[in-house]
Amino acid sequence: MRVQKGFTLIEVLIAVAVVAILSAIAIPGYTDYIRRARITEATAALASMRVKFEQFFQDNRTYAGACTVAPAVSVAMMPVNTSNFTFACPVLTATNYAITATGLAGTSMAGFTYRMAMQPATGVVMSTTNLPSGWVTRTDCWVLKKDGAC
Repeated sequence: MRVQKGFTLIEVLIAVAVVAILSAIAIPGYTDYIRRARITEATAALASMRVKFEQFFQDNRTYAGACTVAPAVSVAMMPVNTSNFTFACPVLTATNYAITATGLAGTSMAGFTYRMAMQPATGVVMSTTNLPSGWVTRTDCWVLKKDGAC
């Protein structure tokens, strides 16, 4: 009688099934975790710009002229685009500003748009103007999680 070595086909199939089930649960959770971590690229840059805009306003009594790009020298330089977000300053007037962070197409951040705007009547407003499908939309804060939590 020979001694059996190795695994039977049933044992291998059971192991593959267990790995498949664990992967089906873990991969979507990990993907959401990575996406939430990448959101901080946008929100941190926008929050940093708020302080820089206010410093620029204190020095110049206007927001116009802020948000310049290199090689210009300004306290409120445009944030450097990241591998996931591009930044723009669509509104710069004497009393108002707006800066947006838009997720790059072709990345996991496509479809995300975060905005920070100064409006004299209401002050600084942070909003999420665009989210991918499946995310709960809110315009009163920066959405950080799929369920709409800020």
